[in-house]
Parts: sequence; C-alpha cells; structure tokens
Amino acid sequence: MGDNPDFDDEEIKEENICLDLGKTNPSKSVDLEEQIECTSIPNVNKDNTTTTHLYKRRWVMVFLFSSYSLCNAFQWIQYGIINNIFMKFYHVDSFAIDWMSMIYMLTYIPFIWPVSWLLDKKGLRLIALMATAINCLGTWIKVASVKQNLFWVTMLGQFAGSLSQVFILGMPSRLASVWFGSEEVSTACSIGVFGNQMGIAIGFLVPPILVPNVDDMDDLAYHISIMFYITAGMATVIFILVVFMFQEKPEIPPTLAQVQARSTPPEEYSYMASILRLLRNLPFMLLVISYGLNVGCFYAVSTLLNRMIIEHYPGEEVNAGRIGLTIVIAGMVGSLICGIWLDKTKTYKQTTLAVYLMSFVGMVVYAFTLNLDHLWVVFVTSGALGFFMTGYLPLGFEFAVELTFPEGEGTSSGLLNCSAQIFGIIFTIGQGKIIDHFGTFAGNIFLCVFLLIGTIMTAFIKSDLRRQKANHLAENQVASAAGSPSRVQDYGATAPSSPQEQQS
Repeated sequence: MGDNPDFDDEEIKEENICLDLGKTNPSKSVDLEEQIECTSIPNVNKDNTTTTHLYKRRWVMVFLFSSYSLCNAFQWIQYGIINNIFMKFYHVDSFAIDWMSMIYMLTYIPFIWPVSWLLDKKGLRLIALMATAINCLGTWIKVASVKQNLFWVTMLGQFAGSLSQVFILGMPSRLASVWFGSEEVSTACSIGVFGNQMGIAIGFLVPPILVPNVDDMDDLAYHISIMFYITAGMATVIFILVVFMFQEKPEIPPTLAQVQARSTPPEEYSYMASILRLLRNLPFMLLVISYGLNVGCFYAVSTLLNRMIIEHYPGEEVNAGRIGLTIVIAGMVGSLICGIWLDKTKTYKQTTLAVYLMSFVGMVVYAFTLNLDHLWVVFVTSGALGFFMTGYLPLGFEFAVELTFPEGEGTSSGLLNCSAQIFGIIFTIGQGKIIDHFGTFAGNIFLCVFLLIGTIMTAFIKSDLRRQKANHLAENQVASAAGSPSRVQDYGATAPSSPQEQQS
C-alpha cells in the first residue's frame, strides 16, 4: 500500500469492509447491516474487501471551500453595514439598501431546488466551480457600478453574488461527510461554516474602514471602487485555485456510512422522492422551522445593525462594524467549540437545545441594554449573542444530517437554508418597519418572541440519530466477527437501510 501514490503518508484510519453479502444470501433484500457490511478481520473475504482511508488533502478541500464561502459572505453585508453611506452615494432610501442584503435571501428560495439536485447528481466539484465562477463574475460587475446613476448595475452584481451563495450554503455538511471520518465530521462542518462566518465578520469590519463617510462624491466613489477591486481580485484568485485544486471525492471513502452511500445505485435515487420523505420526517421538519427562526433572526440583526447602532450612537459607523465583527467572531468560536463537543459526545439534541435557549437569553439581554448609552456594554452583549446565535449554524446542519440519513446532505441542508432565507426576509422587513414606527427596543423584542417559539419547538424534536446508528451497526458487526461482545448504545430509532425505507 505504501507504493500506491493515491495514499498519503498519514493514515488516520483504515478498515477492511466486506461489500458483497448478497453472494451469501441473494434471495433476501439487503437491510442496513447487510448494506454497511462488517469490518472484516484478517483473512476473511479477502477478495471482496475495500478500505476506508483519511487523506491529508481533505484539509485542502475544506480550506478552499471556506475561502470562497468567505469571499461570498463578505459581499452579503458590505452594503448594509454602511447603509447610510450607500444611500447618499446612490440617492436611494434605506429600504433599497436593505434589499442588497435581502436579495441573498430571496434568490436562495427558488434556486436551491435545482442546485440541490445538481449537488446530489453531479457532486461537489461542479458545484464548487459554478459557485466560484458566478461569484467572480459578480465582483467584476460591481467594479463597473461605481457611478451614482448605476445602482441597478451594483444590484445586478449583488444578484450574481446571491446566486453564487445558493451553491455554497448547502455544502459544509456534504463536504464533511464525503471527506472526513466519523470522529471529525462535526468539526469539519464547523470549519466549513467558519469560512462563511469569517466573511461576514470581515464584511462588518472592513467596509466602514475602506469607505469613510465623506461628502465629496468623487472621493467617495474612489473609496468604494477600492473595496470592489480588492473583492474582485480575491474572487479571481480563489476561482483559479478551485479550478486546479478542488477534487470531487477521495478515491477511498472515509467512513462506513460513505461506503454505504457509494454502494447505492444512482438509478435507485429519486430527488423528488427524497424531498417528499424529508417533508414527512416530523423531527426534521420541526428542526427546519426552528432553524429558520434562529438564523432568520441573525440575518435581521446583521442587516439592520447599522440602523440600530446609529440611532442610539450617531456617527459610530466604524463601531457598528466592530460590533458586527464581535458578533461573528464570538459565533465562530462558538461554532468550533460546538463542533468539537459534538464529535466527542454525539449529544446533538441536548447541545442544540442548550445553544438555542442561550440565543434567546442573549437576544433579550441585547434588547434591554442597547439603549444604555454605554457602547462597551453593547460590545459585551453582542458578543454573548453572537457566541450562541451564530454558533448554532453548524449544529443545525449536523443535527439535520443525523435525523435524515441516508438522504443527501445537500437536500437536507437546502431545506434548512430555504427556511432561514424565508424567515430572514420576513424578520428583516418586519423588524425594519417596527424600528421605523416604534424604535429599536420593540424591534428586538419582536425577534425575542420568535426565538422563544423556536426554543420550545427544539425541545420537541425527537433525537433519532440515524447516521450514528448506521456506523454503530457496522462496529457491532466487527465485534461479532471477532467473537467479542457487541457494544450497545442507544442512538434513537433504527436507521433505515436506504432512502426508500426512510419514513418519519
């Protein structure tokens, strides 16, 4: 094996997996244990074995994904965080600039269905190429939009960025499942989400620095063009890297669950049937709604942050960006901690519920402290809010994969994100109108109510960890083949052996 160039020097995990029990009992339909098969002991079924393996380049894949996710997420908030400056430059109202953020949410809703189908049918590489190509195109369109009468051109560039996002948001859980081992899949998913969060963080921090609030329109156009050129240069470099370095999947699967997924014939998969099965999966649908409520609140707070801070702290555009940065950086720490915690404990439901509850508490504290005229208090409360609210993002992805295995990760993630975009639009418009008529406190309490509803819904989600069950069954077969007692652990209800058998 050392002579095989397909293998890296580092081998974290290697197991022999029997794949062809059909020869021993061809008359019976294959159930979950037969599909996954046993990890064979030496000298058993040597002619029908393959190997699970972890490659070093899995880290390159997740780094590339995080990079182009970062570049795209930066553009989402780059207008909203200097809302008042772009209003002045393009001579539009605040609601028009709010749509520069909400276009990301609106575009996602109709396009996620064909993109999810492409992800399931064509795989990761095509999706990555399309995401980076469209993102790169959008950044160069914006470069050409730096004139006061070209708001429609900058909106077109933002639309291209929003279309690119559709190819990005559903990828972290799929990338983690395809490339990473069962003991690190949640951490890998967190790293994938980490890139998106880092992009939002930079989007909060950098635009107020690069684009100061000056009165001279030529000077302002110069500063805006500098920001757009930097973004376009980064997007172009990342696109080239993805073209030459991003790989579809490892030659040998990393986990027993992926062995099972690869053994399912493509003709047995139906995208529409998969969607219908997910819609009948009650625990998953509860998660879809509760996830949408939480992330929709985050989208609303991020989009309207400039307006909320400027209302109470006039002239603090730069600090508004720093507060947004604090929210996201704290959330990135929360994401990584939660991902590592899940890999160690597998307590998906308990962790998700605890983080959701603390998101609600953090939003309540933020609402009551925003108007205290102490900016440092806003930094502290915003950090606490971000730690839990943004830290919830990878938890939702991974919990969804557990509840829906063996359905495609792109499909389940797509439904989660679709819910988030719908609620994001509703909450952004709703909170914006409430702020206009009743002030920021009423607008934040509006979000608190929905976070409380989401917390209650999360408590009712049944913890049916199907992916863990699939891996555990394979481990038990290893123990049986070796003549040692099986390890019994309750992961919830029995996982189905194939998408066709998955029912709520």
